Amino acid sequence: MSAKRLHHIFAVLQALLVTFLWSTSFIIIKWGLADIPPLTFAGLRYFLAFLCFLPFILKKKYADEIKGLSPHQWYKLILLGFVFYTLTQGTQFVGLSLLPAVSVSLMLNFTPLVVAIMGILFINETPGRLQWIGAVMFILGIMFYFFPISFEGNQGLGLLVMAFGVLANSGAGILGREINRQRNISPVVITFISMGVGSIILLLTGVMYSGVPVISTQNWIYLIWLAVVNTAFAFTLWNHTLRSISAMESSIINGTMLIQIAFLAWFFLDEQITTQEGIGMGIAALGATLVQLKGRKP
Repeated sequence: MSAKRLHHIFAVLQALLVTFLWSTSFIIIKWGLADIPPLTFAGLRYFLAFLCFLPFILKKKYADEIKGLSPHQWYKLILLGFVFYTLTQGTQFVGLSLLPAVSVSLMLNFTPLVVAIMGILFINETPGRLQWIGAVMFILGIMFYFFPISFEGNQGLGLLVMAFGVLANSGAGILGREINRQRNISPVVITFISMGVGSIILLLTGVMYSGVPVISTQNWIYLIWLAVVNTAFAFTLWNHTLRSISAMESSIINGTMLIQIAFLAWFFLDEQITTQEGIGMGIAALGATLVQLKGRKP
């Protein structure tokens, strides 16, 4: 086997490791939500991750880049931080406090579909035929998963929260793509500023709404793991793997998260999956993967 082939296989395995770490986040968050209010929990996670980037930002090239940002660029980065971290991550944590982990994961898979529609409206990206097929498959999978539609307790509210979160996540995807497409701000600076702004707003909102929580040693371990490993390390490793794997491969690997989360939720949270729900998830996962594949017509 050639060195190039081995390097590619290693990159795929690294990408799978990242999706596994991201999948475990749903479980760890569910554990932590037993004691920490959702908005405060989300704010702490991303603020700690933001601090992890400080050693990199102190390098002269990044410090000079930040000093040279225009007011318009600052506006876009602040807006990205508010939409992607404050709104998107905040609603995800609230959603996990109201819904099973699998339902939240399934709702988040709406994002590629909404992004495709927003791409048509805002940045003139038209999905190809394969992506439209994927969109139809995804909607059918969702309908099959939830049929017959009946909500217990706070599930209806949880789905409304996640619907708003999907819109925010999709908007963040369009805004992030527009910022990165300019290629005049480095990814490290984009992440650092947007995460810092969004996490601080999220944390302040959580403290004002729920007060200052008493956090146990175990929950601090959860927070530090989520911030350092599942956020700072995992996002950095994912970006590294994108240098070696194709867009199709990354979409397929990312699509495995729905299945991973379902298994982890069954094993650690005792969330049962019926045969009907499993089939619906499979159809939706395949559809979401097709939507994310390259092939949009400019």
